[in-house]
Amino acid sequence: MAVTVVTNIGVLVSGDIKNTVLKDNTIIIRDGKIAAIGDGSLAEQAQKETPGVQVIDAGGMTVMPGLIDSHVHPVLGDFTPRQKTLDFISSALHGGVTTMISAGECHTPGRPKDPVGTKALAIVAHKSSANERPAGVKLHGGALILEKGLVEADFAELAAAGVWLVGEVGLGSIKKPEDAAPMVQWAKNNGMKVMMHTGGTSIPGSSTVTAADVIAVDPDVVSHVNGGPTAISPAEVDRLIEETKLALEIVQCGNIKIGDMVVRKLAKKGELGRIIFGNDAPSGTGLIPLGILRNIAQVAGMSGVSAAEAIAMATGNTAKVYGLNTGVIAVGKEADLVIADKPMGSIGSNALEALEAGDLPGVAMVLIDGKILVNKSRNTPPAERSVTVR
Repeated sequence: MAVTVVTNIGVLVSGDIKNTVLKDNTIIIRDGKIAAIGDGSLAEQAQKETPGVQVIDAGGMTVMPGLIDSHVHPVLGDFTPRQKTLDFISSALHGGVTTMISAGECHTPGRPKDPVGTKALAIVAHKSSANERPAGVKLHGGALILEKGLVEADFAELAAAGVWLVGEVGLGSIKKPEDAAPMVQWAKNNGMKVMMHTGGTSIPGSSTVTAADVIAVDPDVVSHVNGGPTAISPAEVDRLIEETKLALEIVQCGNIKIGDMVVRKLAKKGELGRIIFGNDAPSGTGLIPLGILRNIAQVAGMSGVSAAEAIAMATGNTAKVYGLNTGVIAVGKEADLVIADKPMGSIGSNALEALEAGDLPGVAMVLIDGKILVNKSRNTPPAERSVTVR
C-alpha cells in the first residue's frame, strides 16, 4: 500500500464552496486517495505504521485541490493544431491544473461531420485520453459534437462505449434549439453531461447564442457565459442567472466585465456554487497555461469574493457539476493537490493573500493521485518557500 503524508500545511483550502478553509494541517494519502485529514499527530502515526512512508513537508505553504479546467478543446495527446502547439497540457499542469474536461475535439484536422464520423471521433478521443493521460493530467476527452442525422440509439451506443460528454452545442451542424433539445434529452437519458456554446460570435463560422436558446435547450453547463470573447448583453446574462439554475462557466478568454458581473450577482443570491472556471483553450485568444490561476486571481482580486471561494469555483464546483471524485480535500477523494505560496515580492503573506492582491501564486508542487508530477513549476513565479520531500 503506497502511503504519502503531506504535513506542515500553513493553509488548507478545501475546494468546498460552503466550507472553504479547513483547520487541519496534515493529509494522509493511501493508494492515490485521501485517507485522513487532521493534525501533525497523523503524520507521526503513519510513519510508525508504514515504514518508508513518503513525507512531503509543505513548509507552511497553502495546499489546495488540483485545479479543474472545465473547457478545453484537445485533439489526441498533448498537441493542438489550432495554435500549432505541443505540450500545452503539460504547461497547464505546471499551472496547477490536474483535470481537464473536453468541450469537443472540434480542431481535429478533417473533423468528420456525419453521424458515424462524429461518433467515432468521440469514442477514440475518450479512449485515447483514458488509456494514456497527456502529461499525466486527467483529461476527460471525447465530447460528442452534435451533427444532423444522429438518432436516439446513437447516444445509447456512445454511452456503452464510455462516452459521457456532449461538447458545446453549436459546434456542429445542430444549432437551432428545436434541433438540439431532443438530442440533449437523449444524451441526458444516457447519463451524459451537456455543455452549450453561449454568447456572441467568437471565431469565423460561429454564431450568436442567446439566453432564450440556452433555456430552450436546457444543457447542464452554460459555456463561457462571459463570452469567448464576445459576451451576450447584461440583460441576457441576467436571464440565465435569474431564470435558470444552470452552471455558469467563466472563461479566461472571455469578457472581463461580464465575468465580474456574474460573480457579484451570484454572490448576492448566495449561489456561488453555480460558477465554474474554464480556459477555452486553444481559442483564437491563444493558449494561456496559467489561465485558471488567472481566473482565480481576477475574481479574488476584483469581484469581492475570497481567494478560497474562487479556488472552489475552479475545483469543487466543477467536480460537483461533472460528478468527479476530485476537486475537494475530503476523505475518499482522489489525491490531486497543489502546494503553492506567495510569489517572491508579493504583498500577500501566503498564496490566498497574494491571489486577493491580484498576484499569481508560486506553484511549488503538483500531485495527481498522490504522485508528484511537478516539483517546482516552470511557469509560475517562484514560491517564497519550498517543499521538502523525505
